[in-house]
Amino acid sequence: MYTGARAELGIWHLRTRPYTPRTNGKAERLIQTLLREWAYVKSYPQSRRRAAALLRYLRYYNRKRPHAGCGALTPMHKLERAA
Repeated sequence: MYTGARAELGIWHLRTRPYTPRTNGKAERLIQTLLREWAYVKSYPQSRRRAAALLRYLRYYNRKRPHAGCGALTPMHKLERAA
């Protein structure tokens, strides 16, 4: 049974076969986007700097970057509208 915000928003967790874009399309798309917009944009001299850059990118990805799948909204705007 789901509790908390996930239950209130009607969100559930589904497991899919790994490396199967047909059934795992959204996750595979995120990985492609991460590779193109974050991982290969520059080289990082230290792992901790790469991790810090990932956190900054994910903040941008969820709060500033419009997504076609969200009707050109950011995921945070989409979530706020659903609440």
